[in-house]
Amino acid sequence: MIRVIMGKKGSGKTKQMIEMINNAVQTEHGNVICIEKGNKLTFDIHYQIRLVESSQYDIANYTALKGFISGLYAGNYDITHIFIDSLTKIVGGECDNQTEQFLDWLNNFGEQHNIKFTITISDDASLAPEGVKKYF
Repeated sequence: MIRVIMGKKGSGKTKQMIEMINNAVQTEHGNVICIEKGNKLTFDIHYQIRLVESSQYDIANYTALKGFISGLYAGNYDITHIFIDSLTKIVGGECDNQTEQFLDWLNNFGEQHNIKFTITISDDASLAPEGVKKYF
């Protein structure tokens, strides 16, 4: 299952995600991971959440992010929820066809391995491609 939270900068996406992350600690029966660019969430999320700062791993595109997520799961089969903050900033692109294809891959990956994904994208939600809007 994928949920995308999309909106312009300052629309409250990160605040909403922080709430969801901290609630996940109490409701999830497995490990919860948060992938972010920068260290802005370090003091806002519960200490039991595995916080991954993406710029340390040179994730330059969606292919690299697929490999990274696959590697996280290969190293820990107990992952039940992955939060990705500012997806397009992590991969360095716009919300476009590649984003749609990545979200479809992520949805299939999540269904196969019983992992939920919550993702924020900083962009105008009304301009999102239909393939992205289906995950709102």
